[in-house]
Amino acid sequence: MDYKEDDYLMLSGIQHFSFCRRQWALIHIEQQWDENLRTVEGSLFHRKAHDGYSSERRKDIIVSRGMPVFSRTMGVNGICDIVEFHRDDKKGISLHGREGRYLVYQVEYKKGQPKEDEEDILQMAAQAMCLEEMLACSISKGYLFYGEIRRRIEVPLGEGIRQRVKDSFIEMHQYFQRKYTPKVKRTKACNACSLKNICLPQLMKNKSAREYVSTQIGEEDEG
Repeated sequence: MDYKEDDYLMLSGIQHFSFCRRQWALIHIEQQWDENLRTVEGSLFHRKAHDGYSSERRKDIIVSRGMPVFSRTMGVNGICDIVEFHRDDKKGISLHGREGRYLVYQVEYKKGQPKEDEEDILQMAAQAMCLEEMLACSISKGYLFYGEIRRRIEVPLGEGIRQRVKDSFIEMHQYFQRKYTPKVKRTKACNACSLKNICLPQLMKNKSAREYVSTQIGEEDEG
């Protein structure tokens, strides 16, 4: 199945979805957002990785910043922080206007440090899968660069992680088509969530954010 371009979801949303399905729905379905220190610092850190699309050559490596990517089969689009093309005339693919053949590696930049959960891995893997579809290539691994430790973490792109990416996007499309916002499931992660003041997890165990706001407006009108 190929999705229409009008139905594409934001690729980066898979990170929100993996962290908390309700958070993803509040941002991507209900169009709600709130900044905290983590989100501001993260945005500034990403600006250093790319500011518009550009590329440069370093010996046998082409470094592309801010490269737009998409997948018709997964119905998503987004932007890669860094895509590196390493020259390998035996195993690589050809690139338009470039001499030689190249292997493709995706590098996703994150401000903090490696996480116990896999939301960063899912986002990076999704970007790599888009590149595979666009370039008709195979990508065996990708990298996550974390600002606090100042180094890359190599991540193998096996079938398990690829299937979790596909399953996540299928579920995200289903939620989006239904305009469905999951109910609150309070966890310790709620305290660090940038949307905790919008989500109101302690007050909204049985309500969506939209329902809560509508209730408050109704009470003000009655007053």
